[in-house]
Amino acid sequence: MDITVSGQQVEITPPLRDYALEKVGRIQRHFDHAITADVVLHVEKKRYTAEANVRAKGAVIHADAAGEDMYAAIDLLTDKLDRQILRHKEKVMDQHRSG
Repeated sequence: MDITVSGQQVEITPPLRDYALEKVGRIQRHFDHAITADVVLHVEKKRYTAEANVRAKGAVIHADAAGEDMYAAIDLLTDKLDRQILRHKEKVMDQHRSG
């Protein structure tokens, strides 16, 4: 899976990039068909936001989260992505079984 981490009005340090790659890469254990993931990190005043678009076969999954610091925002983002990908995976499996 190809993961791109970028920032808007925030410098992406190597530890922050590694943390985001590790956390977002964890969704691959649930869903092998994910092709690309684009992660964008924002900072506006004291608001830290992380958002991601994951492209998979037949779907584009979008999630965003805000936290008290950037690491917390990334954690919340990956939790949301996990839930959405599991829901998508169940939907795809149900369609295959009913057909």
